[in-house]
Amino acid sequence: MAQSKRFSSFILLFISILAVSTAAILIRLVNDQVSALVIAAYRLGLSACLSALIYFGSRHGQAKPNKRQFIWMAFSGAFLAAHFAAWISSLEYISVSSSVILVTTTPLWVALLSPLVLKEKVPPGFYLGMLFALLGGVVIAFSGPCKLSGSGLACAGKMLDSSPETLRGMLLALAGAWMASGYMLIGRKIRAETDNSQYTLVVYAFAALILILTAVFRGEKLYGYSPRVYTIFLAMALIPQMLGHSILNYSLKSLPATVVSIALLGEPIGSTILAIIFLKEIPSMLEVIGGILILVGITIAVLPAKKANAA
Repeated sequence: MAQSKRFSSFILLFISILAVSTAAILIRLVNDQVSALVIAAYRLGLSACLSALIYFGSRHGQAKPNKRQFIWMAFSGAFLAAHFAAWISSLEYISVSSSVILVTTTPLWVALLSPLVLKEKVPPGFYLGMLFALLGGVVIAFSGPCKLSGSGLACAGKMLDSSPETLRGMLLALAGAWMASGYMLIGRKIRAETDNSQYTLVVYAFAALILILTAVFRGEKLYGYSPRVYTIFLAMALIPQMLGHSILNYSLKSLPATVVSIALLGEPIGSTILAIIFLKEIPSMLEVIGGILILVGITIAVLPAKKANAA
């Protein structure tokens, strides 16, 4: 019985990784018609509505968050809003594979800040992992002006002047990872005190409100899109946000955190495969090498920490 439940959890985990991997592809389908702010606002706004249905349909005398918890949730929502705005913007400048790989470095930044914010120790292997990840980032930066072939590495023009879009996209994707780190650190601090559905509803609602107000302030177009665009907005909320992230949270109940955290490294792979199939976007050899270095770095840095925590 226990083995059957564990097998079912692995199947659900696999489904959740596939669901999360669709995010970048869905964004690419509309980011030539809709700004990053508006895409993020609709994704989180619709997710907040769905979270409200789940929360109000399942609550049973849950205590309301106190003032301190509410303030922390508001900060968490602000970080989440900034994460999506930055990461979605990065997809305008760099490939799906590079963007998703860079934003997946979030665990590294969480581990780097944990000693300061949560008073958690960093394992010795963390710094080696960070070195691999930084090297991978440098390789991806070179993928703009440089090409790797059988005859060697060939670079055109000045390194920093010839790829401003690549550098801008990388910085936006990294900013997305940094903002997600703030979101995760607050979540780690507050989630033990609050119900998951309650926390999700408040955070999503705050993030959506911030994005909508920012879009209005900047004069962004918030409505008047085609039915196809609205369908993709809904798909973003349902598939990568609710189906993907909700199942990941559920998986933590029956699978070790180590397994779930390493499984998340499948997102860049899934996104890259989907980009090749649906967008005909084939990553360069340098992007592949850089991506592998980053994924290896995250594995080295995060896996020992999870084992230590689980022991």
